[in-house]
Amino acid sequence: MKHLIINWLLSTISLILVSYIIPGFVVKGFIAALIAALVIGLINATLGLFLKIITIPITIITFGVFLLVINAFILKIASSLLNGFSVSSYWAAFAGAVVLAIINVVLNKLVFD
Repeated sequence: MKHLIINWLLSTISLILVSYIIPGFVVKGFIAALIAALVIGLINATLGLFLKIITIPITIITFGVFLLVINAFILKIASSLLNGFSVSSYWAAFAGAVVLAIINVVLNKLVFD
């Protein structure tokens, strides 16, 4: 349970950092980032899992790059569902997915290693 809460907080921090780096990627405060991280996690665990399973062949062909497309799609879905979290375009979502993945890896390495 402790690991889950820490991971949620790291995702929240990652979203806030991405909002400072990527134009068109907006998070309006810490509470909005907490809620957005939770919603993104829930979408990723349900719809994202389904999409990742059915797109395994294209993911293999693209050496995993297609996962960024799916993650960008998930970010766009979450932004359409939430107030306080918005992604202006698909390209902002794609760039956000790339930067978010990098920041998440770095923060997880710092905290869990």
